[in-house]
Amino acid sequence: MATKNLSEYNLEAVPDASNMIFGIVVAEWNPEITGALLDGCVSTLERHGALPENIHVKTVPGSFELIYGAHQMTLNDGYDAVIILGSVIRGETPHFDYICQGVTAGIARLNATSSIPVIYGLLTTNDLQQAKDRAGGRLGNKGDECAVVAIKMAKF
Repeated sequence: MATKNLSEYNLEAVPDASNMIFGIVVAEWNPEITGALLDGCVSTLERHGALPENIHVKTVPGSFELIYGAHQMTLNDGYDAVIILGSVIRGETPHFDYICQGVTAGIARLNATSSIPVIYGLLTTNDLQQAKDRAGGRLGNKGDECAVVAIKMAKF
């Protein structure tokens, strides 16, 4: 359970993003959720000065493919940060565990080996309502949080 609203943050603590370029890789799986995450992420980047033409969005079929998409974006020297957005909802098989662990390990590896930050925006929830709560619902939007983290890490 999230202990705070994912969309609440100190506005003054976020650097100006007007000279930054962001790559966003978003999974097509669970589009109601990932679309909301993307909307939150883009609007927050723009709220902090990022120009629409400096926000590049690519889609991949599912959450596991976020690793490949993010890696390809890290190879482009033009990005200040890359953000991954996806949603994995627990089902009846261990597939959930394998995907969540694989994506987490893959993004951690990219962060350890890449020269730019890769921001982890994968929702891993037990049910659809939990995902909705974190994609613009009662707990805010993880996409907002990822945008703020990307801006801060790009200035690190």
